[in-house]
Amino acid sequence: MSVRIQQLKLPVTHTEQELRDRIIRTLRIRPEELIRYEIVRRSLDARKEELRYVYLIDADVKREAAVLKKCRGSAEKAKRVRYRFPEPGTGRLSHRPVIVGTGPAGLFCGLMLARAGYAPVLLERGQRAEERVETVDRFWRLGILDPQSNVQFGEGGAGTFSDGKLNTLVKDPAGRNRKVLELFVEAGAPKEILYEQKPHLGTDLLVGIVRCMREEIVRLGGDIRFGCRMTDLVLESGAVRGIVTRSGGREPEVLKAEQVVLAIGHSARDTFAVLKERGVPMQPKAFAVGVRVEHPQEMINRSQYGEGYPRVLPPASYKVTRRLEDGRGVYSFCMCPGGYVVNASSEKGMLAVNGMSYQARDGRNANSAMIVTVTPADYGGTDVLAGVEFQRKLERAAYELGGGRIPVQTFGDFCADRASVRLGDISPCIKGAYELTSVRAIFPPELSRALEEGLRGCGRLIPGFAGPDAVLSGVESRTSSPVRILRNEELESGISGLYPCGEGAGYAGGITSAAMDGLKIAEAIAKKYAPCYDITNSV
Repeated sequence: MSVRIQQLKLPVTHTEQELRDRIIRTLRIRPEELIRYEIVRRSLDARKEELRYVYLIDADVKREAAVLKKCRGSAEKAKRVRYRFPEPGTGRLSHRPVIVGTGPAGLFCGLMLARAGYAPVLLERGQRAEERVETVDRFWRLGILDPQSNVQFGEGGAGTFSDGKLNTLVKDPAGRNRKVLELFVEAGAPKEILYEQKPHLGTDLLVGIVRCMREEIVRLGGDIRFGCRMTDLVLESGAVRGIVTRSGGREPEVLKAEQVVLAIGHSARDTFAVLKERGVPMQPKAFAVGVRVEHPQEMINRSQYGEGYPRVLPPASYKVTRRLEDGRGVYSFCMCPGGYVVNASSEKGMLAVNGMSYQARDGRNANSAMIVTVTPADYGGTDVLAGVEFQRKLERAAYELGGGRIPVQTFGDFCADRASVRLGDISPCIKGAYELTSVRAIFPPELSRALEEGLRGCGRLIPGFAGPDAVLSGVESRTSSPVRILRNEELESGISGLYPCGEGAGYAGGITSAAMDGLKIAEAIAKKYAPCYDITNSV
């Protein structure tokens, strides 16, 4: 009964009734023949003087065949991929599946397994989301770092303290992307994320959503253990038989399991070391490092929307990239409209930054990571963890330059290679203490030159972007995992029963793609094993 309308355009100031009227006119039907309609996608067309929303609409109508016949060219039969969780396999589980990490990959994997009756056990080294917020806020105010619960570690993962972007470029023939968004809505996210071209949630909403997902996992028979980290694997004949865990100051505990999901996140450096020691197949991979750059949000709005833009529009975002003469690429990443630069450190004596927005995106400044790709050839060495050590080297330099505070420098001083002693017209929006110094001094010369050249080039794309008062903060070093934990077509590691998952394992690059990978792992386990309704107190 559904027909699809593509490229339906209306001014950004339109009303809901005007959208309904346009659908009726486009389909050439009477108002009573429109049963209902659904916005599948909405994007903003800012290429012309009049800003317009562009809609993809699915409409349920009476006499569908007749409507399709008379609207040939402007409407077609709606097609939507519906996600289906697989039918359970026949293998018998001796123990409940264990998921290490409760970022998006671990939470969504755990939620799907719990709904299907597998009663998973989730381990999280950090705190519950609501407790974690207090710990992180104390760190920003007082500089007291908890290495186990911070911006990187804790329920919800690193994405909890970010802009909460939910868009992804991952190809999705199985409908996992839509399923992830639907699960977010079920947990309390606004329904608009189902159709906005660039949906986001914001830190303030994510905390409550994560809590809701946790409560459902527990209600369905799952178990979530906080303050509990994996310190070793128990292996036998090339297969996992359990893990060793540690909670606070307690003695280590062996947790038996034949299915272990490694949803550990991109900053679990101690866990990477354990996996290396146990011979889990891994390889170094390219990642990117750079700085956070801040500009007034109003400047970005005018650049993207034009002078005198309608104030009903949300704070504008941007995406810029430059290819340099030496072949390196410099590009924006994790852009946060109306956001904050945050101290995202997780190890003592080291400092990393990230960007964060609240749902309203009402901060004074826009910020974005401006980063340059580094490969194993750049950071040297043959060790699989050489990228980790390269990150740490930059983070130690940042910590020392700022005396434990976030190093800040104006772009004018960055180009002149001199430490900043005063700011210009732009005041930073930063969570955590900062120090005026030389951000440029954090990086090897070739990376500093690349960042300068890239930022200057982006100034030709956005007026004012390369202005001397633009504020740089460093170091942005946790853009993605520096390793990939290898897995086969059945999504298992070279160790049978060990499932690398999400961003930390090298198979995702954001909240949505990590959550989608969590669904894939849950499906892989379900295809092989029957639900474990009869397993009680077995871990």
